[in-house]
Amino acid sequence: MKPIVPCLWFDTEGEEAAKLYTSIVPNSRITDVNAYGVSFELNGQPYFALNGGPQYRFSEAVSFQIFCETQEEVDRYWDALGEGGEPGPCGWLKDRFGLSWQIVPTRLTELLSDPDRERAERVAACMMQMGKLEIADLEAA
Repeated sequence: MKPIVPCLWFDTEGEEAAKLYTSIVPNSRITDVNAYGVSFELNGQPYFALNGGPQYRFSEAVSFQIFCETQEEVDRYWDALGEGGEPGPCGWLKDRFGLSWQIVPTRLTELLSDPDRERAERVAACMMQMGKLEIADLEAA
């Protein structure tokens, strides 16, 4: 079976978006450019950026999660994808094209899975107060 390829609908900025995303995410590349859009890979996962016109816009109903091992990684993705976009709560942001991303420290998933339910709930409450997620603050909770 061939891979299942997410198709991202842009007005006219598909190639610009693909260039941005492939410049930020390691192991990424543009694989084809044609009259209708751009095929590209992010960390080896194929995508297609369709230049389909202004009829449709992105919403938070679909987002991409990037799991980060360090605060430096969180900061790098947050800054690069958020430039010209809109920060949101709990590690979410919209890039300048309106696509939603979740920049998630892997440490958060570990803390939320803590067998001490009270600690996990404190971490969740702390996360709910943040925009960009700060690992040290989550651990302190």
